[in-house]
Amino acid sequence: MKRSAANALVVTLVLGGSAAFPTAGGAGSVPVTDPVQTSSAASAFGSYDPYGDFTNDKTASIEELFLPWEDVDLSTLPLADAYAQQRGRSLLITIEPWTWSKDWRITPPELRDGILGGRYDANMQAICGLVGQMKSPVTIRWAQEMEDKNGRFTWANWAPKDWISAYKREVDICRKAAPTAKYMWSPKGDEGLEKYYPGDDYVDVIGLSVFGLQKKDNDEAGHDRTFAELLKPGYDRVAGFNKPIVVAELGYVGKQDYVSKWQDDSRKSYAEFPALTSVVYFNQKEVWPWLGGYGLPDWRVTQHVLP
Repeated sequence: MKRSAANALVVTLVLGGSAAFPTAGGAGSVPVTDPVQTSSAASAFGSYDPYGDFTNDKTASIEELFLPWEDVDLSTLPLADAYAQQRGRSLLITIEPWTWSKDWRITPPELRDGILGGRYDANMQAICGLVGQMKSPVTIRWAQEMEDKNGRFTWANWAPKDWISAYKREVDICRKAAPTAKYMWSPKGDEGLEKYYPGDDYVDVIGLSVFGLQKKDNDEAGHDRTFAELLKPGYDRVAGFNKPIVVAELGYVGKQDYVSKWQDDSRKSYAEFPALTSVVYFNQKEVWPWLGGYGLPDWRVTQHVLP
């Protein structure tokens, strides 16, 4: 069965809910400046929110979509654009170069060779052709967390030169079809990420992933780690590129006091993180087991407070 690129959005529209976030402007407001690209007194907020849990969050101004570039129905992408445009939101579109059907996935070398050989050019052209018609501000985030070594993504832990060549190929394709879109280079934040930097001409904004798991914090550090504590290593590794920085995936799970502190801290401004412009909450359950026996953390805001 094909997965809709805006599946969560469409489902909640049908049910009368919202998979995005109202802004102060509301319906009929003029388009806002893209908050993924500009900073404010505190970090702009958004979410990947397939359950519509942030419907009434008046501060939210970014909606993230995840879509594979295979086994996907792109016909609902225009609905996502119309929905965002009506509310003055920007779109952050994470494009994952695989199918979400695990049984159909190919090996990392096959994916690498296929991308570099042009086998998937049409996949990117199809997505970006629709992005080029959008009225909402759009940032494209392609093949995230490329320096990760845990085996989760078929596009991760390639030889840096191969991943960079693949990234540049996809950005070049997308720019032809969507010349006003912005492009996010989005490592996980781990050591060695700099080897995968594709160059200033191919990066408008940098994304990072920041997840707080209270049990893991105490097992490894002997105390609850804060949002700032876990952001700092990745931030310091990318700050020298002098680009706006976004936490493109944010999640936290623990006791009530831990969750409350993370919620408050992730929306603050920090003198030590002057390039941080936005945080985007990943409101979904993990699908890949965390190393160390931590299972599948459930980042959903309805589930992330533990008893």
